[in-house]
Amino acid sequence: MTYKVVSLSAVWFLISFIAGALGFTASLVPPAPQIILFGLVVILFLLFLLSPGFKSWCLTVDVRVLVLIHVTRFIGIYFLILYSEGKLPYNFAVPGGWGDIIVAALALIVVLFIPPKGGAGSGVYFLWNLIGFIDILYVISTAATLAISDPVSMSRLVKLPLSLLPTFLVPIIIFTHIVVFIRLYRIRGRDQRTI
Repeated sequence: MTYKVVSLSAVWFLISFIAGALGFTASLVPPAPQIILFGLVVILFLLFLLSPGFKSWCLTVDVRVLVLIHVTRFIGIYFLILYSEGKLPYNFAVPGGWGDIIVAALALIVVLFIPPKGGAGSGVYFLWNLIGFIDILYVISTAATLAISDPVSMSRLVKLPLSLLPTFLVPIIIFTHIVVFIRLYRIRGRDQRTI
């Protein structure tokens, strides 16, 4: 199933890239990018609910694999660079950029040094996941607010390479955060039953 998940993710990435390269995403105005983003999250959850193989993979793959996906959030460095060049507004780029950098760095630390099972381990993973989830919701809400009030200020988010965020990466980030919450809840339930 891992091969299938990776293959389908690669196809999805390619479609998102082509949509950005051909300028389809650049013509989007709010709330279209937000609708696409959350529509993709809904599709992932429908797959989770309707595909036994995908659901089983999500619930059995090493949870550290799901956490490592968030290393991609070092994209926050690029937000800071664009802000320094006057190409992204402070309210989005600086808090969102630093938030993503911190979440990505913590993901590496958690995966490398903290086993996910056991009381302390699952607690650390829960805390990281909560911080990361709050950060991504902040980034999405700030981007939407700024795009509605001043579409030009956020126009970079609908052009490559950043157009890959709403059409590919952010839906995966949201989905994996929720799956990690589900996994940690299941681990906690098993631990309590064994007491």
